[in-house]
Amino acid sequence: MATSTSLPSGEPVIRTVAMPADTNPAGDIFGGWLMAQMDLAAGNAAARRARGRCATVAADSMVFHSPVFVGDEVSLYAEILRVGRTSMNIRIEAWRRSRDGDDCFKVTEATFTFVAIDENRLPRPVPAAA
Repeated sequence: MATSTSLPSGEPVIRTVAMPADTNPAGDIFGGWLMAQMDLAAGNAAARRARGRCATVAADSMVFHSPVFVGDEVSLYAEILRVGRTSMNIRIEAWRRSRDGDDCFKVTEATFTFVAIDENRLPRPVPAAA
């Protein structure tokens, strides 16, 4: 596990603390919990960019670099990679910091695809960037 000094630019979309209820039977933070946090972060970025409701349609290239432990602060950073007519590709990086330290480690990353949807849950165009 290598220390990284090159956190993504900007502020995290979500920052949370991993709790005992988020563990798998081995006592480590469950990968599904971390993926759910990443989906929430990507959904937040998608909704802001699309100015409305969006739905997850894919999660690609998920790579787990190192584990997350109970008590770690997990920060999730979003970068919009591509905006199409109705869809967006958003890269999410998850970083951990132990509660008693300052070093940050990238623990996982993935690319999520979202589609902007209307009140009937049908695809709608993503507005032009402001």
